Amino acid sequence: MNYNVRHFLELCLRSVCAAVNDLDAEIIVVDNQSTDDSCLMVKSLFPEVVLIENDNNYGFSKGNNIGVEVAKGDYLCILNPDTVVSENTFSSLLKFADQKREIGIVGCRLIDGQGRFLPESKRHIPTPWVAIKKILGWSKTYYASEVNEIDTGPVAVFVGAFMLLKKDIYNAVGGFDEDYFMYGEDIDLSYKILKAGYNNYYVGQSSIIHYKGESTLKDKSYAKRFYGAMQIFYDKHFKSNFIFDTLVWIGIRVARLTSPKDEKQDRITGQYILVSSKQHPSLESALDAPVELITDLKTYNNKTEYILDNNYLDFNSIIEILSKAPKNSSATFKILPKNSNFIIGSNSSKQRGEVLSFVNN
Repeated sequence: MNYNVRHFLELCLRSVCAAVNDLDAEIIVVDNQSTDDSCLMVKSLFPEVVLIENDNNYGFSKGNNIGVEVAKGDYLCILNPDTVVSENTFSSLLKFADQKREIGIVGCRLIDGQGRFLPESKRHIPTPWVAIKKILGWSKTYYASEVNEIDTGPVAVFVGAFMLLKKDIYNAVGGFDEDYFMYGEDIDLSYKILKAGYNNYYVGQSSIIHYKGESTLKDKSYAKRFYGAMQIFYDKHFKSNFIFDTLVWIGIRVARLTSPKDEKQDRITGQYILVSSKQHPSLESALDAPVELITDLKTYNNKTEYILDNNYLDFNSIIEILSKAPKNSSATFKILPKNSNFIIGSNSSKQRGEVLSFVNN
């Protein structure tokens, strides 16, 4: 489901196309009335993709439900447009799902644009008490920390950025509840599938990139939508309790007042290194700085931006490079998508992503 993230969508589609190359699969993009040239890009660069152009912004839940209605496969993968999958993401997770009985949702390890693990990859059911502690800053019981980020195990709740499940199960529980416009619908779907008797599994050996800041800006509008969605979830699934209702009400309003503003992307001012087999002179012009060329990234230097050329590196290698990056390093990363004239990435999951276009020589 896409909304005004044209360049992230292009990168996502290039990764998805590579990942389904040997699978019997279809790719469906649902666009919620984007005002950028997302739809034009899909039509021109990915004519094989099924494009649904909505005449309104219907939100995340309804937008995905519209796409599921036309899907023909036995399995669905709900995927954000600001994600990057590996060439073996779908094949390995489908193999895992086929080996499990009563399988519900399969989730995977999500990392941000700098390779840092995103804890919302695996979560507990946010009972009122768990959610209240999360709202007040105690998030230990909110995330499923009993399953290591690189291990496999049962987990209750997954994030809507990546959900793999059978279409008949999705339909049997009613899909995404359209009372949620954005946020909360993934928790709701995970919980409905658990209540229906299925088992949700986390597979930490499969990693994808989620440029979280592009779709989840931490501002007061976000807080209003997110915690409003939490209130919908409690009203639907938990018995009303005056004390809990009051605490949730207070927590929602505190969060709205204290939620940080969106941060601007910081431009790196140090060294630029291109990981590729050939130099791109137009990059130096766009960056207005010299760009060193290397073919193999073995060490990570501070205050250095690494540009990962997808014409040279496959997506599995790119994700591995990010995953291996020291978490205390000031190195940053951008991706040069195959056959494209821009670099893209994000220096933080709390920031909007950055796109830098250039003219090919």
